[in-house]
Amino acid sequence: MSKLGTLGARLHRGEIGYDFVGKRFIWYGISILITITAILGLTVRGLNMGIEFEGGAVFTTEKTSTSVSQAEKYAEEASGHDAIVQKLGNGGLRIQISGIDTGKSDKIKKDLAKNLNVEAEKINADLVGPSWGDQVANKAWQGLVIFMILVVIYLAIAFEWRMAVAALVALIHDITITVGIYALVGFEVTPGTVIGLLTILGYSLYDTVVVFDSLKEQTKDITKQTRYTYSEIADRSINGTLVRSINTTVVALLPVAGLLFIGGGVLGAGMLNDISLSLFVGLAAGAYSSIFIATPLVADLKEREPQMKALKKRVLAKRAQAAAQGEAPAASRVSDEQPYDEDDDTAAAVVGPRNQPASRNRGRGRPSGKRR
Repeated sequence: MSKLGTLGARLHRGEIGYDFVGKRFIWYGISILITITAILGLTVRGLNMGIEFEGGAVFTTEKTSTSVSQAEKYAEEASGHDAIVQKLGNGGLRIQISGIDTGKSDKIKKDLAKNLNVEAEKINADLVGPSWGDQVANKAWQGLVIFMILVVIYLAIAFEWRMAVAALVALIHDITITVGIYALVGFEVTPGTVIGLLTILGYSLYDTVVVFDSLKEQTKDITKQTRYTYSEIADRSINGTLVRSINTTVVALLPVAGLLFIGGGVLGAGMLNDISLSLFVGLAAGAYSSIFIATPLVADLKEREPQMKALKKRVLAKRAQAAAQGEAPAASRVSDEQPYDEDDDTAAAVVGPRNQPASRNRGRGRPSGKRR
C-alpha cells in the first residue's frame, strides 16, 4: 500500500490525527483575513462585468492582418470604451465592447471596417441591450438565493440546524473569496462565471456533507458514554475523511488547472478563463471550508448545549480520576498491536484507533510463542 493509502487508513481508524477543532481559531483568523482581502478588492476595484450583464456589442470580422493590439486601439478610439479583442482560428477577430448603446453600433462598425481594411457588410455585430443584461444579473442572484435557501432547509431536515448554519457560513465564505479573486484579477464576469460558481458550491456541499454524515453517525447516543467530547468526535470525523477530501479535490483541480493555465494562459483562449477561474478558486476554497470551517463551527455551536457541557465535564472528570489512580495516558497505551478495551472510558479521541469488536481482543493476553 502507498504511503498516502497507509496514512489514510490510519487516519480513518483513528490511530493518528490532527486537532482541527482545537486549533479552530487559527483557521477562523486565516479565513477572516482572506475574506477581508476579497471584500477590499471587490470594493476598490469592482467586478469587470461582461456584455451579458452591462450590455454592449460583439463584432466578428473576417480574416485580417491587423494585430490584436492594433484592433484594441481602433475599437477604443471608435467607441470610447475599453475593448477586448481575441484572434479567431480562421484569422478573423472577435471585438467585444461593453457599455455602449445599440444606436452607436452602426457608426462603430463603419469605423472598424475602415481601420481594419475590411468591408462593413462582412463584419457581424451581435448586440446586447442593458435591460436584458440587468435581467440576466437579477435571475442569477435569484437563483443563488433560492439555492442557498433550499440547501439550508435540506441540511436542517437531514442533519440539524447547526449543521445547516455551518454549511451556509462555509458557502458564503467560498462565494466571497471567489468573487473577491475575480475583482483582484480583473477577469470578466460572464454567465459562464455564474455556472462555475454554482458548480463549486455544489462540490463544496458534497465535501461538507461527507464529514457531517460521519459526524452524525459517530455522535449517536453520545451522552451515554464518557470517552469522548463532541469536539473530539468532530475531530475524528474530519480526520477519517481527510485523505478522501484531499484526493477528490486534487483530482478535480487538475483538469480545471489545465483549462485555466494552459487553455486560458498559454493558448490564449480567454473565454475559458470565465468558468475555469471560478472553478479553480471555488474548489480550493470549498475543500478548505469543509475541513477547517464547517465542522469546527458545528462543534462550537454544539458545545454550547447544556448536555454537551455536562458531557465534557464527565469526560474530563473521568480522565482526571484515571490520572489520579496512576494509569498511563491513553495515547501511550494504544497501538496497532493493542486495540481499545471496550470498557476503557479513558482513551483519547484522536490518537487511538476506533473501537473494535470484543472478539478481536480475545487471546491478546496470551504470551507469544507456541500456539495452543
